[in-house]
Amino acid sequence: MTSIEADPTLPVIRITRDFRATPAQLLRAHTDPELFVRWVGPDGLRTRVDHWDARPGGSFRYVSERGDEQYAFRGCFHDIRADRIVQTFTYEAEPDGVALETLWFEDLGTGRTRLRTQSLVDTFEGRDAWLRSGMETGVEDGYTKLERLLTHGAL
Repeated sequence: MTSIEADPTLPVIRITRDFRATPAQLLRAHTDPELFVRWVGPDGLRTRVDHWDARPGGSFRYVSERGDEQYAFRGCFHDIRADRIVQTFTYEAEPDGVALETLWFEDLGTGRTRLRTQSLVDTFEGRDAWLRSGMETGVEDGYTKLERLLTHGAL
């Protein structure tokens, strides 16, 4: 189960989920574009990568589509290590809204890893708009697809 929480004192969203995976598998799921498009986002959307350079100083851009609807996202990788990724993230329809995101891969032992993410946005209004946007569905659907890929040995 995925936990999504808004910090009461900072414009931060924290997400936590445990996976049956190693930290290396989760790192690969977040840095390999061919794997990333297979699990990111809500059911019913198809994602394609326009640009992907997963290294410190690299950047990314991907578009999720359903019919005539398009949702484009971009950002920069600040740091990529075995235990964490630090990156920026922007929904292009709201270009002023840049989030600073940190993802941690915490080895729980016995083949389990806790993924923790933290997204810092500019304002409480921006954070609350993200929470009202339906992001919970996208996060939950995406992590369910990722769990399926892990279960079926795709990683």
